[in-house]
Amino acid sequence: MPKFNFKAHVLPHVLAVLFFLVLTAAYVSPILFEDKSLVQNDILQSKGMAKEIIDYRERTGKEALWTNSMFGGMPAYLINTAFSGDLSVYIHKAITLNLPAVAANIFLTLLCAYILFVVMGMSIWLSLVGAIALSFTSYNLIILEAGHNTKSLAIAYIPLALAGLFYAFRRGTRHLILGAALFTFGLTMHIRANHPQITYYLLLMVLIFGVVQLIFAIREKWLGSYFKRVLVLGVAAIIAAGVSFGRLYTAMEYGKYSIRGKSELKPSTTGEVSSGGLDRTYAFDWSYGVSETMTLLIPNFYGGASQGSLDEDSETAKAFSQLGVPPGQMQELLGALPLYWGDQPSTSGPVYVGAIICFLFVLGLFIVEKRTRYWLLAATILSIMLAWGRNFEAFNYFMFDHFPGYNKFRAVSMALVIAQVAIPLLAMFALYRFLQNGGNRQDIQKKLLYAAGITGGLCLLVAILAGMASFVGRVDEQLQQMQWPVAALRADRESMMRGDAFRSLIFILLAAGVLYFYLKQKLTATSATLAIGFLVLIDLWTVDKRYLDNGDFQKRLVETHFEPTPADQAILQDKDLSYRVFNMSNPFNEARTSYFHKSIGGYHGAKLRRYQDVIEKHISQNNVEVLNMLNTRYIITTDPQNPVQRNPQALGNAWFVQHLIPVKSPDEELAALTNLTPVNEAVIDVTKFPIKQKDFSNEGSSIKLTAYEPNYLKYQVNAAADGFVVFSEIYYKDGWNAYLSGKLVDHVRVNYILRGMQVPAGQHTIEFKFEPKEYTLGNTVSLVSSILMLLIVLGGVFYAFRSEPEKVYAEPVKK
Repeated sequence: MPKFNFKAHVLPHVLAVLFFLVLTAAYVSPILFEDKSLVQNDILQSKGMAKEIIDYRERTGKEALWTNSMFGGMPAYLINTAFSGDLSVYIHKAITLNLPAVAANIFLTLLCAYILFVVMGMSIWLSLVGAIALSFTSYNLIILEAGHNTKSLAIAYIPLALAGLFYAFRRGTRHLILGAALFTFGLTMHIRANHPQITYYLLLMVLIFGVVQLIFAIREKWLGSYFKRVLVLGVAAIIAAGVSFGRLYTAMEYGKYSIRGKSELKPSTTGEVSSGGLDRTYAFDWSYGVSETMTLLIPNFYGGASQGSLDEDSETAKAFSQLGVPPGQMQELLGALPLYWGDQPSTSGPVYVGAIICFLFVLGLFIVEKRTRYWLLAATILSIMLAWGRNFEAFNYFMFDHFPGYNKFRAVSMALVIAQVAIPLLAMFALYRFLQNGGNRQDIQKKLLYAAGITGGLCLLVAILAGMASFVGRVDEQLQQMQWPVAALRADRESMMRGDAFRSLIFILLAAGVLYFYLKQKLTATSATLAIGFLVLIDLWTVDKRYLDNGDFQKRLVETHFEPTPADQAILQDKDLSYRVFNMSNPFNEARTSYFHKSIGGYHGAKLRRYQDVIEKHISQNNVEVLNMLNTRYIITTDPQNPVQRNPQALGNAWFVQHLIPVKSPDEELAALTNLTPVNEAVIDVTKFPIKQKDFSNEGSSIKLTAYEPNYLKYQVNAAADGFVVFSEIYYKDGWNAYLSGKLVDHVRVNYILRGMQVPAGQHTIEFKFEPKEYTLGNTVSLVSSILMLLIVLGGVFYAFRSEPEKVYAEPVKK
């Protein structure tokens, strides 16, 4: 057993963690010291959509699993569902020191990246530089500004999983055991972040790594050892997924019925809808432009953000002044200008990994060992090609139509997450190799000049030839019609490109100069590392501050956002158990209404497919009868003089109908809603729900909702004769059970999205209970897997202290 030395083995890492805390505090000081919050649209939306679920949990201590506050009703699995069997939630709180969310995400990214580089065998100083490079890539800060916290967490844990993967493929049993333990832990925490698209990209990285290792295993004849490692890591991955099995299983079941699943309607003649996935046009809306890839090296290559700011010395400011725009109005206009002119509909900012990091990445292509170089280069190329989306149709449409699971995801520009991990990784390997090089200094100096010449030369070309670009944005034509000084705006876009090209060139030359002086023995390895680290931090920090700075933080943000309006206050005077509200202002892209009411609309990336069909074909076409059958009692208007209207035609919670209209396909069922009179009629797909009787008497029959919870509904029924009841509740077969006077009975889908039931004559109680078996099974598997994961991690830690270390960097596994 190796001798333990706190000062040598622990203290440097403790100091590194303290440094990360200082760095985090410096970046988000308003959160930690001024009691402010970040303006995060998606987080505000999530608070609205989760309000009913959280209230129920706090009141009962149970999980609702269903909410009626959005889109008429939907499972809560992808909104806010707690799984008591998943013990990783407690680990996450401990790792992040229970910091506020945004601060926790930044700190966590730094910490996990640092662990990755330490595991690679790099020095403390190199690991600190690597952590900064990986963490302060612009996209990591931009997504926090947008409120994509789960995406940020998933990215933060990627280095931890990769650390275990990389270490497990070193030689010796010790590396396999410790690597497998770390991989299990890292992947567990990554998956619990619950962002499947980022997990998909991580799996692509792992797949490429595995293929590269397989090629070398065949060439170097260590296939047996290779498959041994694959098997162990495969088991580790299963356990890691098992910890989040409850979340994954329920999401998978729900996915079949959401817009991520296969539509039941006939495909469009355009062929845009692929079987079992998203609409292709929808999925590729956010495609990175081919030339936009240059933002990895030059941040303002395409103008930065869709809403960016310019100073008073800009051409646009001068043009506004000449047009006589008042100073106060001009300041407001200059703070939110459409500077971005790329292919995407809009963007909060570019993916910038850093000029120095790009320079070191290119250097790595010359000096890093082949298997690492090939893996990270291949991952980077794949990442860029995927991000191009519709701008590289031949490849990406094939991937979308044929690669398993890929058609479930949209915003393909997100694929650059792979590149923003792979590029800094190879860059740091290059810096490590460069500083450790004991061979031909003349040869490595030549490669240093090649790397600086390639990246610096690109920057210089852009700076010289910037005037050849068009700088025409999507909104320019509209701005011209509004008499905006578009020519001045385009001149500023050109100036931004040229200025950032020179900026990147300077950083590359400074970094190359540091390494040159190291080669000439004018600097020590530590001094060179610290100099590079300082330059990287300045480079990334200053760009990040363009998109997330102190001005984005506000006090009492949540309280102000959810301050009830006069319309909300008026509606809340109605104390009936359940009714719905339709907000005519951006109804299907906001969840503020859901905070107070049961909304017809909402905000979610995976709403029910059938409900989306009704939105597109009927609600958006002003089919009032559909609003009536959804029990839309109140409409929030855009008229400040008359902010809320009561709809007297809303049909209530449930009602008896006289006629069933049989149809024989989903298309017929959806189309039948056009002329349906839902107060007396209901349409039913008899291919799925056969009927024996079409006509009923409803005279003298009544039904009333007497108890309401998100996952429980109770009705009192008085049926004068056998009848048929339509319930203004969303039909969802995987979980909702119906009970007639305590006895489990069948219920059917009617009117494309609602529930229906034939009721015998007499007085009865009808209860609907949401009892999904997936949740119970998933929670049990999560608990068992959590225990196994903890045992593996603790066993790995114990083994690490008991065994002798084998410091190895980038050596192949021996047979």
